[in-house]
This record gives sequence, C-alpha cells and structure tokens, in this order.
Amino acid sequence: MSHEAVDNERRRFLTTAATVVGGAGAVVAAVPFISSLNPSAKTKAIGAPVEADIGELKPGERKIVQWREKPVWILRRSKSILADIRAVDGEVRDPDSDVNHQPGYAHNEYRSIKPEYLIVIGICTHLGCSPNYVPKDEAADFNLGDDWKGGFYCPCHGSRFDLAGRVFKGVPAPTNLVIPPYEFLSDTRVLIGKDSGETS
Repeated sequence: MSHEAVDNERRRFLTTAATVVGGAGAVVAAVPFISSLNPSAKTKAIGAPVEADIGELKPGERKIVQWREKPVWILRRSKSILADIRAVDGEVRDPDSDVNHQPGYAHNEYRSIKPEYLIVIGICTHLGCSPNYVPKDEAADFNLGDDWKGGFYCPCHGSRFDLAGRVFKGVPAPTNLVIPPYEFLSDTRVLIGKDSGETS
C-alpha cells in the first residue's frame, strides 16, 4: 500500500468524522434556540385544555377543576334536578339563555351537551365572586326558603343561579353563568377548553 493511498483513506475518515461530529454539534446547539420559540410550561398550563374524570360522580355531586385559572364546576344532575330546572323557568331572568354565555351546542334547555352534566365556570357574573353550591336539602343553611330547588348562591351580594346556571330575577348578577367550551372524550372523561362543535 502506497503512502499516498494511506493519506487519502485517513483524509476521508477524518472528513467523515468531522462532518458527523459537526452535524451533531449543530443539532445540540440549535435545541435551546428552537425550545425558546415554544410557549413556556406556565403559558401552556394557563390556556391549555384540561381533562377531567367524571366516572365517580354520583347524581347531585359536583367536581371542581381549574381551567385558565378559573374554577369550572362539573355537576351531575339527576332526573329530579332536571325537572326542577324546568319548574323555575318563570323565576329566572333569561330562561332560554338568549344572552350568548354558552357555546352553540349548549344553547338548550339544560345548557349542556348531555342533560345529565352541567359544566359551568363557577364565577358570579356580578363581581366575580365564587358562589356556593346549595342543593335543595341545604336551603335552610343559607336562608333560601322552602321553595329553593337547588342551585348556586353568592353570599357576597345575594345573587342566585339555578342548576343550569341561569340567573334568577331581582338579583345583582346581570347574566347567566358562563359555559366554557368542552367535549366528551368518553362517557367518563371530559375535555374542558376545547370546543367540540357538537349540536346534540
């Protein structure tokens, strides 16, 4: 083997090795720059959809999850609760939810995709307080009277909402509670913060 042939092989080897090492170095150096273009974990957490397991909820029970730093209530409603919603149509300010505080698929009698579940932002539309969930059998604890059929009561200024999040007449809150965008991933899981576009 000639001296010139050995040098060419060595030259090819060194060129290939330098190319591979240089390419790997360029990739490693680029990672921090590319990562800096992505939103931070805090930013993602603030606006990202939130998945909730509702499989354990019994009728009348409520679960609270955080989405966009707001409390979102998930209430499982029984048939008697659904009947009570219809019974207070004459007592609420916006019985047909004409003020657009819900996605199109929740613009119905129960303000939900599935009547069994109310998913609502738990912030009073008056001054941003968080009302109490007051079932029918706890009305006396809040002096809400014998005809209270259950709902949400804001003790700060006395606003009341029914179990569809509709505001009662004669209270400071001007509008119904807000329904966030959401979709059901299965019978036991819901994704809050993503608009399903469902109409049923």
